Amino acid sequence: MARPIKRFVCQACGSVTNKWSGRCESCGEWNTIAEESAPAPGPAGGGLASGGKGRLLEFTGLTGSTPQPPRYKSGINEFDRVCGGGLVVGSALLIGGDPGIGKSTLMLQMAAALAKQNTACAYISGEEAVDQVRLRAERLGLADADVHLVAATSVRDIVATLERPDAPRIAVIDSIQTMWLDTVDSTPGTVTQVRASAQALVELAKRRGIAVLMVGHVTKDGAIAGPRVLEHMVDTVLYFEGERGHQFRILRTVKNRFGPTDEIGVFEMSDRGLSDVANPSALFLAERRGHVAGACVFAGVEGTRPVLVEIQALVSPSSLGNPRRAVVGWDSNRLAMVLAVLEARCGVNIGANDVYLNVAGGLRINEPAADLAVAAAVVSSLANEHVPPDMVVFGEIGLGGEVRPVSQREARLREAAKLGFRSALVPKGRAGSGPAPRPPEGIAIDEIEHLSDLVARFQPSDGSPKRPRREGDTGRRRE
Repeated sequence: MARPIKRFVCQACGSVTNKWSGRCESCGEWNTIAEESAPAPGPAGGGLASGGKGRLLEFTGLTGSTPQPPRYKSGINEFDRVCGGGLVVGSALLIGGDPGIGKSTLMLQMAAALAKQNTACAYISGEEAVDQVRLRAERLGLADADVHLVAATSVRDIVATLERPDAPRIAVIDSIQTMWLDTVDSTPGTVTQVRASAQALVELAKRRGIAVLMVGHVTKDGAIAGPRVLEHMVDTVLYFEGERGHQFRILRTVKNRFGPTDEIGVFEMSDRGLSDVANPSALFLAERRGHVAGACVFAGVEGTRPVLVEIQALVSPSSLGNPRRAVVGWDSNRLAMVLAVLEARCGVNIGANDVYLNVAGGLRINEPAADLAVAAAVVSSLANEHVPPDMVVFGEIGLGGEVRPVSQREARLREAAKLGFRSALVPKGRAGSGPAPRPPEGIAIDEIEHLSDLVARFQPSDGSPKRPRREGDTGRRRE
């Protein structure tokens, strides 16, 4: 009898090595390499030499009519928006997020909403017992929904059940890390098991036209645990984000073959579960105070939706040898670049101060259009001069101090005008070609070309230095 072949697989990145080591050479993680059984080798050349010729493939052109894929609309507007208009028939969706963020709650609410529309839904739990899921449904007021519930972890049993003619059309797998396939000689949760289980479920979705939603765990870095190929297998990848100190939850699209990427859906967590937030901008600005130094409203775009959010900065003298740079909701490297440009190109002395930056509301901003708003908040806090409360700011900053145009300028301005803002500090010109359209009624546009134009707005008109910050001093309103 042939001796089984062993291999060592990194459980973080999926790389394979011939021997065990404490540190993975591919991803650099420690103590993530585990021993697994290798699959039996096939014939030389994959059996193509002895299997005869394959069938000829017929090519077709790019032109032609392709109907839009049918979708299941859950009625949860933010979830349908993130999916591109609803769940596509025969698609595979992967949703990840931190523990306790609300992934299972969202999936249960979605299944119950579809079941109330006479769409057969199955909720397959691999982490919780049936009684635990029922208790959550009672707490959310969903006990009367006709959702098919089962606790199972065997992929073979799940596939056999969903192969029946009367099988549900929506299947929720919670979670993919608890599933196991008996043809793979490794424990559940390993890279090999996760890859094989996901592949079997994706093939089932395509073959039977069932929409499969898989819940995935995340690593300490926030990425979905398991091999990266898992995200390539599925059609849609969603991340559920949020801070435990906030009641807001952000559902963000990372990949979507049937809709736009970088789309977000905003939810509010309560004791009755997750509820849609129809106007995220008004929600993020609800607790905003007006004449406060270091606060600036940024007009951003998440996917196809413009979102207004308050950026707060605090610059204070440092008692340490190395001043602190603390950032919440933005890229810390981007903040370091903006501070360097302010010092080198505009002569603003920040080096001896601590800088704290926060995006209010728990939203994380990724676009470079927030550079100008961050710079305005920092300079405002340093000069102890508040930004006009009815002004929004957006623009990208280059290393030479130039302020560059950003995309979707008109959508940002329309959202600002809708919420009552009367002025906007924006880059000169617009991204793309063609004439710039007229701005919305009731909002004045102030265009700048260089970051020094922004700094000059926070200096006294006589050119004297900025007044020093004193203990207990508050921002005075600019005349």
